[in-house]
Amino acid sequence: MKIVLFGATGNIGQRIAKEALSRGHEVVGVVRDPEKVQPPDARVTLVKGDATDAASVARVAPGADAIVSAISPRPNARGLPAPSLAAAAKALIAGAKKAGVKRLLIVGGAGSLEVAPGVRLMDTPGFPEAYKAEANEGAESLGVCRAEGKGLDWTYLSPAAEINAGKRTGRYRVTGDKFLTDSNGNSRISFEDYAVALVDELEGRRHVGARFGVAY
Repeated sequence: MKIVLFGATGNIGQRIAKEALSRGHEVVGVVRDPEKVQPPDARVTLVKGDATDAASVARVAPGADAIVSAISPRPNARGLPAPSLAAAAKALIAGAKKAGVKRLLIVGGAGSLEVAPGVRLMDTPGFPEAYKAEANEGAESLGVCRAEGKGLDWTYLSPAAEINAGKRTGRYRVTGDKFLTDSNGNSRISFEDYAVALVDELEGRRHVGARFGVAY
């Protein structure tokens, strides 16, 4: 499978690239400033592109079997501003259609997962104020996928509330819109196992046209 991966040098993007390569897939990494960064692996070719620009998406995507967006809602360490995740979702959908790529998988957030029917995590009293803006961005991008994704095999993958560097165990639980916690009330997953779940979805296609979440 040829995967065009936006945000390939970020925390999650690097792990997705490594996991996909380990399974024999080809990865083309798309970043806004490829001359300033190193690829996550020597086998990854970095090209210049912008996930919020449909023409840019269409330019780098022809011939891909799947487009994956792992862009971050935060400014990057090299001074580039935070991208709009909703604008990216619109551009990725339009660009994928123009390039003739049917499969689109978007790295999402946990804030829009539901702690009770119709009650999102991001709307609960204890949700940290510092993360509300990016949670809103994630929720808006999910809304764009649901409203405009017709004609594509899109999937939106929400992580657990806590996602950090850790071990690759290959184990995780799957949810739809429900917020998952473990027996101690924790909601977490490693970058590495999130990447396992994402590549599993690319290969297995179990959540086409839907959002799903993963956690331990």
